[in-house]
Amino acid sequence: MKSVKREGVAYFSLTLMTLIVGFSFIFVKIALRHASPIDLLAHRFSAAFVGIFLYYLIRGKGFPRYGRESILSLLLLSLFYPILLFLLQTVGLQFTTASEAGIISATAPIFTLILASIFLKERSTIWQLFSVFLSVGGVIFIMYKNGLGEVTGETLKGDFIILLSVLSIAIYLVLARRATRKHAAMDITFFMTVVACVLFNVLAVIKHAQQNSLPLYFAPFQNGEFLWSILYLGVLSSFLTSFLTNTALAVIPASRASIFNNLSPVITVFAGVLVLGETLRGYHLVGGLMVLLGIIGVNVLKREPGNG
Repeated sequence: MKSVKREGVAYFSLTLMTLIVGFSFIFVKIALRHASPIDLLAHRFSAAFVGIFLYYLIRGKGFPRYGRESILSLLLLSLFYPILLFLLQTVGLQFTTASEAGIISATAPIFTLILASIFLKERSTIWQLFSVFLSVGGVIFIMYKNGLGEVTGETLKGDFIILLSVLSIAIYLVLARRATRKHAAMDITFFMTVVACVLFNVLAVIKHAQQNSLPLYFAPFQNGEFLWSILYLGVLSSFLTSFLTNTALAVIPASRASIFNNLSPVITVFAGVLVLGETLRGYHLVGGLMVLLGIIGVNVLKREPGNG
């Protein structure tokens, strides 16, 4: 009964995480109207740090401590998420639409399956492998329709950068599955948030110091639209989603957890059309359908008994 309850909490956590992430692309696009990518990331994780700092302060049990071995493993984890994921995601969204970014992000479970088979020695059925190629084919189709071959095309550049961010989250999911066996979910979240906050703020300050434009570092906060966006991205889409994901990964396998990433693109596409007025084209639907069918195949066409 206790196990069932823990799984219920894990799946609820992933569902809530998915809803938050689905709208995060929209808020990134809005925030980018008022700040550069590096400033956005600095402010985003400053907000996330304030949120998690207050959590530990209110809880009153002190802050987590980490041994040398733990620090090294968590630094590697933090490199892929949140540092590379959000850096690539934010830069990519400068060149592509929120709708396309959402669809491409749906391939995260595919990359997770491939990496899990390599590093965790998980075996897959022939139908799961077919589903992998179907989903990847959907991404290639979207990029082709955007102008594959036009190497200087801005949208193609953005799609490729978003694809790299997907690879980083897949690597994170595999690594985090092991990390949650040694550390509490919130302690992992605290470490990752502090690392990202320090790194992105240092990079932002260096950039402004070189350009002699330090006052511009704080300028975006004068805009209400940016302020609300950064609170959403920092407190909800960085701090809370990290905690929810780490909580779930302590209970269920990475390959099962990753399927929830596929709800986010659906939310993102419709949010992009409704909120930002982006255009939903026929090839978005065709490519997106290929991606989602591939993902369903990976997760529904179960592994053979005894293989996980």
